[in-house]
Formats: sequence, structure tokens, C-alpha cells
Amino acid sequence: MAPTGTDAETGMKAVEAGAYRAAMAGVASAVHLVTTDGPGGRAGFTASAVCSVSDAPPTLLVCVNRSSSAFAAVAQNAALCVSTLSAGQGEIAASFGGGTPQEARFASGRWYELATGAPALEGALTAFDCRIVRRTEVGSHDVLFCEVVALSEAGTGDALVYADRRYHSIPVGMVPAAQDAA
Repeated sequence: MAPTGTDAETGMKAVEAGAYRAAMAGVASAVHLVTTDGPGGRAGFTASAVCSVSDAPPTLLVCVNRSSSAFAAVAQNAALCVSTLSAGQGEIAASFGGGTPQEARFASGRWYELATGAPALEGALTAFDCRIVRRTEVGSHDVLFCEVVALSEAGTGDALVYADRRYHSIPVGMVPAAQDAA
């Protein structure tokens, strides 16, 4: 048997959860609302654990804590929408962050639907409407692989990011296309 704090398979010392969370607090991440609607009900949560997996087919990875109030709905529904927030949407991000009843979360924004019926936030920088194609349990979370079936028109404004346990805004603009070599 491996000593406490050591991985039995590798013999390497385990990273403490608190140290890991403190290190992750220094990583700036885009802020998203992940919303769903369907047989499991309407629900949503704020997420920074969202990233691109592939563009063929377009696929996102979304992590959801199994103890979150939105988990049951996400687990039962086959679709979700990821709305990427703009700098002025910190208040709605906070309301979707926990403690607020699901109905009240949705009352704090204006919503529309794309292809799947999952709610997309009006005014977001973009919305990725997805069908969930795979789920994997890892630790306290489910990792969802979500095929993007529709996109919103790109919004404007600065991006909302989360770092050092608080919201920040960063400018977002079009990067000029590279000039072709002569």
C-alpha cells in the first residue's frame, strides 16, 4: 500500500486539492453560461471549464460538477448551449454561479433558441448550441463532449474572464489577416 498522499501506481506524491485550486485560481479563463432544456428541465450554471476539442466535427468539452443544482437536468437532457459572456455580463454570471434557484437565474437574462431548444443568452459574445455526444466521469465532475450544431451571430464587446477568484474584462478585437508573402 502506498503512503498517504502518494499515488499507489506511480509512487509519485499526490497534489493537495487546496494547492491545486490555488494554482488554478491564477489561470484566466473565459466565462460561459451553460444552459439546457428538455425532459430533465431547464437549468444552467456558470462555467470556465469549457474548451474546443475539434473543428471536424465542431466539438466542445464542458465540465459539470455532479453536485451542482444543474447536474440532474444536464444529465437527462441531450442538448446544451454554451453562451460566452461579454465584460458587462458579470452580474448574470454571478447569478448562475450557485445558490440562486434555477427559475431566478433565467429571469436575470433574455433568451432565445437556436437548433436544440437549449436557451442561448441574448448579448453574449457567441453561443454554441450543442448536442451531448459523450459523457465521462472524472473525479467530482462529468466531462461532456458536445457536438456544435448551431452558432449565434458573433456579438461585440470585451470578454469576461475569471482569474484570481474574480471577474475581469479583456479587450477582444479582430486580428488583422496575415499579408501574403510577395
